[in-house]
Amino acid sequence: MTLRLAFMGTPDFAVPLLAKLIVYGHDIAAVYSQPARPKGRGLSEEPTPVAKLALAHGLTVRTPVSLRNAEAQADFAVLNLDIAVVAAYGLILPKAILDAPRLGCWNLHGSLLPRWRGAAPVQRAIMAGDEETGVMVMRMEEGLDTGPVLMTEATPIARKTAGDLTGELATIGAKLMARALIALKSGAIEAVPQASEGVTYAKKIPKEEARIDWSKSATEVDCHIRGLSPWPGAWSEAAGERLKILYAEPVSGSGAPGEVLDDQLTIACGSGAVKLLRVQRPGKSAMNTANLLRGWTLAPGAKLL
Repeated sequence: MTLRLAFMGTPDFAVPLLAKLIVYGHDIAAVYSQPARPKGRGLSEEPTPVAKLALAHGLTVRTPVSLRNAEAQADFAVLNLDIAVVAAYGLILPKAILDAPRLGCWNLHGSLLPRWRGAAPVQRAIMAGDEETGVMVMRMEEGLDTGPVLMTEATPIARKTAGDLTGELATIGAKLMARALIALKSGAIEAVPQASEGVTYAKKIPKEEARIDWSKSATEVDCHIRGLSPWPGAWSEAAGERLKILYAEPVSGSGAPGEVLDDQLTIACGSGAVKLLRVQRPGKSAMNTANLLRGWTLAPGAKLL
């Protein structure tokens, strides 16, 4: 039995899940995504990754700027859905939307709830130094990521960047949601309320937070760098320009916080040091440190601010 559903998602994280739903042959009545945004040097409007995939498969794509008005809610209700599947959509779903599908709205969330509810769970888990994270299928309610959990799969964080981990969770999550929908049809799924303890919130990453604080330990600086790689990119001021640091590794070393310790860009932290491995200068492509140093010098004793 196929389900009649709407898919609601926007970024690359949601693409594997939509692809999986297409392969499984569900009746996708509509795909909701954020409106096209100006992109590139010409600032031409480009559909979101989810919208691109949907259009390539001939699916109906809707891009409302809000779901709070009566017209948008009526348009959603007449789809006569069994369920709505949501993954990183980017718009708040009001009660009228949540209540419209016969079986409700199911969300794929990139953390082990109730830890890291909110907008940036992958980044916050890495930045906090968590050892593991995961994905959860949850039934949505009006609270922020407070609904009961239907399925879970965990994965170690290790030394992954936010980009690495987001891609991994997207793949795991697509399979997890597919399993959850199969279990739904067979009646073999149970909604488990979230724990009341251990709640944390993953607020959006403001631009000013991306600047590296070299007075922190090497472990903290490393987590900060990986948690913001590739976007927005942790950065520091070096030789009068903003240098994005996309990957580094903790190493032994000591010096004043931010001090360049050698000719391989080992940088002192509040305790320990990090060796820069992948960086990006303004207007340039990302590169490894060896390539950077062929045309740019940052001598030992210099300071990153």
